[in-house]
Amino acid sequence: MNSSILNSKDINFASECHTELRKQFSRSRGVTLVNGNLTGNARSDGSGVSARVYKNGTYGFSSMAEVSDDAVRAVLKAATENAEFMSKHINKGKPNLPSVECGKYISTTPINETEQRVYIDFAREIDNYISKKYKDLKSRTVAIREDSSEKILRVSNGFDAHTKFIRSYVYVFLNSETPDGKPVELFKAFGGFGGFNSNFNNPADLYPEIDALYEKVMQKREGVYAEAGEKTVVLGGIMTGMLAHEAVGHTVEADLVLGGSVAGHNLGKQVASELVSLTDFANHAFGKDAPLPVYVDDEGVQAVDAKIIENGILVGYMNNRETAQHFGMTPCGNARAFSYSDEPLIRMRNTAVLPGKDKLADLIASVEDGYYLIDSGNGQADTTGEFMFGVSMGYEIKNGKLGRALLDTTISGVAFDMLKTVDMVSDEVVWSSSGYCGKKQPMPVGMGGPAVRCKVMIGGR
Repeated sequence: MNSSILNSKDINFASECHTELRKQFSRSRGVTLVNGNLTGNARSDGSGVSARVYKNGTYGFSSMAEVSDDAVRAVLKAATENAEFMSKHINKGKPNLPSVECGKYISTTPINETEQRVYIDFAREIDNYISKKYKDLKSRTVAIREDSSEKILRVSNGFDAHTKFIRSYVYVFLNSETPDGKPVELFKAFGGFGGFNSNFNNPADLYPEIDALYEKVMQKREGVYAEAGEKTVVLGGIMTGMLAHEAVGHTVEADLVLGGSVAGHNLGKQVASELVSLTDFANHAFGKDAPLPVYVDDEGVQAVDAKIIENGILVGYMNNRETAQHFGMTPCGNARAFSYSDEPLIRMRNTAVLPGKDKLADLIASVEDGYYLIDSGNGQADTTGEFMFGVSMGYEIKNGKLGRALLDTTISGVAFDMLKTVDMVSDEVVWSSSGYCGKKQPMPVGMGGPAVRCKVMIGGR
């Protein structure tokens, strides 16, 4: 994508106003096969420019679904006029945003085009494998998705950046039913950051994990309902990650803190067991690339890790430039916009509970009568930290050993209360990054964590 006027010296920003100018190209690709039938085959592209100007505590924003020098000039002019209008009529009288480190960032991530036929052929090979080997399934779905965005950002203060983001996944859904006819479904997502051709070479590479998924479906169809009540459980890494994102992460987004979230009166206080630490990682975690790395956010702030909980103490929030100024914190690059027509909001990147020193086998062995909860298909939480998550896969634990599989159930509680019951944390982190977080606009995010032993309310039949 040509940077053209965004890198031109002809663009001058008013010194008294923080200004962001962004050009963006986004695309998505996807195919879906249901029982071998092609039910989805889509390609979409979108591009445009936007500008945002901050003056005296108010923002002016403008966007246009056109990529040209004239469009750049038009949105910059409109955003400036909007900021002046808002400042005149609202007059918050706030100073300009504090300066941050300045520089340039240019991504080397490749975004290559893949023919739709490649996705279809790959999905058909997987579907054929499942249909020939597992004839007792009620239905099967294979879906492939690839989405990407490329942004050129110029700011009055901060990092000018040319960023590229691409991720690709293969989703496999297997459906059966219990002996009394109740539906049973499990799915698994394969893939991660990077284009389809870099993440997937041969459909056969996925067959062993598809086999394992089928075995879980067969175990679940013979499963039992959990016993309702407060139980000692081992939450698998995916469940811990959902808790970190939904029930903790959203409460510490500074705009929601200002709106009255539970984190507002807990800063500096114990909100979890001293075994629990939680960080929103920018681009690297635990010596590896983070699942969905962010290097510069859409306000031109260089992305660094944001510590949220340290040894059980709430130590920080996720901020944009404005809320960081309000709370006396340092912005860490959490302001992200999904489309060119979206303003940056405070968003998570790769939010995870840090690993401990225990082995998963020891966590399970320590439970006399409880449950090992592995996967979740859905969940919800509010700004009080109260949550309810669906559990799509789990097992009984009896006398320290795994027992029968569980049918669908739920867990619920208040995050900062439940986290105080954590008394064992495993040494291995499991990540999930195939979904979207919804907060006025969708956003790709990563979430993860180790297995933890804790007490939680579990639903029954």
